[in-house]
Amino acid sequence: MAVNVQAGAYGDSTVVRTGPRRWLRSYVMMMRFDVRGLGQWLTIGIAIQVLMGAGAALMYGFYLGDVPDVAKIFIATGVPALGLIPMGFVMVPQMVGQQRIAQTYDFIWSLPVPRLAAAASTFTVFTLMALPGFATSLGVGVWYYGVDLQVSWLVVPAVLLTSLMCTSVGFGMAHAIKNPMVINFIANMIIFFVLLFSPIIVPIAQFPDLFASVHRVLPFYHMAQVIRDALSNGFVTDVGTSYLVLGVWTLGGWMATAWVVGRRG
Repeated sequence: MAVNVQAGAYGDSTVVRTGPRRWLRSYVMMMRFDVRGLGQWLTIGIAIQVLMGAGAALMYGFYLGDVPDVAKIFIATGVPALGLIPMGFVMVPQMVGQQRIAQTYDFIWSLPVPRLAAAASTFTVFTLMALPGFATSLGVGVWYYGVDLQVSWLVVPAVLLTSLMCTSVGFGMAHAIKNPMVINFIANMIIFFVLLFSPIIVPIAQFPDLFASVHRVLPFYHMAQVIRDALSNGFVTDVGTSYLVLGVWTLGGWMATAWVVGRRG
């Protein structure tokens, strides 16, 4: 007996949905997917960020002792900027590396969601994870060093752009390099370099000319500049250049990601 099934009897599953509504729904679904995928590491990652942020703000004071007011401002505003780096440059590459090791990488890319929505979800989740550490280190720094910061509305675009830059570069690097061990090595070398040889806590004028020239091209010094400008008044000059450099690095990270994703078809 022939059965006549009318189109639409079982819904419009054959219809390809597009547009902002589908993108937003996909974005929300991917955030749920990412949060569940992180599992207990979500709580552990936030706790580590908070403890490291508070600990770094205190430890620099222990090392340096009684310092001038200018140095106190550098520490109080530099440690929060420093705390944003591990999320994008370490945790995002490690997450992608774990997906490759667990052989879930191809499955995630096969999900029926726009790839930009998946990337935006990664940025959102890891930015939200970094914020408690940022706030804690800033609060501890202000309390411990007794500095009077003047927080402006620019702290919002400064933190968002800084976090976006870190996530973009880390995301692009993780997708471009297939070997998780290589990614892990590069991520740890970046953190080593940033902690010991970057003008985030220390003024760039203290660096040799060659190191200073290199850091004017790298993003780390400019991260500290935009955040320090948003937390102080008249302490930073030529902040527009720093926003431009961070924008270029962010664009480069997304271009690298788009190139790798495009090659996957």
